[in-house]
Amino acid sequence: MSFQVYIFLMILGIGAYAVLSARRRRRWTAIHAPFPEAWENILDKNLPVYGRIPESLRLQLHLLIQTFIYDKTFEGCGGLVIDDEIRVTVAAQACMLLLNREGGCYPKLRTILVYPSSYVAKEKESFTREAQNTSARLGESWTLGTVVLAWDSVKGDALHFTDGHNVTMHEFAHQLDQEDGAGDGVPVLGHFSAYTAWAKTFSEEFERLQLKVMQGRDDVLYDYGAVNPAEFFAVATETFFEKPGRLREMHPELYKRMQEFYRVNPEEWMKQD
Repeated sequence: MSFQVYIFLMILGIGAYAVLSARRRRRWTAIHAPFPEAWENILDKNLPVYGRIPESLRLQLHLLIQTFIYDKTFEGCGGLVIDDEIRVTVAAQACMLLLNREGGCYPKLRTILVYPSSYVAKEKESFTREAQNTSARLGESWTLGTVVLAWDSVKGDALHFTDGHNVTMHEFAHQLDQEDGAGDGVPVLGHFSAYTAWAKTFSEEFERLQLKVMQGRDDVLYDYGAVNPAEFFAVATETFFEKPGRLREMHPELYKRMQEFYRVNPEEWMKQD
């Protein structure tokens, strides 16, 4: 390599580093800026449970929301125009799953597609509140870095946070499950010893729910969790955050595993003032 070529490559490298550093500075500034009052108002209006979350967790949530909105691309589908209400309402519910946890802000996720309401899709591996073979969807999570959501369900679930249904949390639980490349109901647990306890509890609880569904018996975990282990984890996530007291009473071991994974105690948020 000639000296001139060496110098040229060095200058090119310095230039690329300067561009990268500038991008990092812009990102850091955007993420650590004061949380917008308008966004706080959106949370107060659309996500009532937000006001019950301890202040230390709300501060974490603010940072996660700002990171999520800066890093991810939102795209409106079916004529929907993306605005801050959509971004903040989606991001807040997605980021509640990340409180007190390590691993970044959905590092593999790139795009959130948002429809005005339920939409028609060809494939049949997604979350829906109807029969599994329906083509009407409320949401999907793809391993290639995309989540699809129906806005009316996202907002409705946020407003009625204690009903046990939350399409946003459901689909982002799939994202956590898929971080290791396989959507199998076993997310990245951090240390090897945790997998044995997880497998035992989840296999027993999954079979228990399947039996209840076959017998027509009700459970705090709704029926869609009996479809497969990935859906069971996603349904358990919704239930853990929205009906923690009932989940702990009916499925104490499952609640324990979920609390170990998510590192929060949502039951505290549900207590009356």
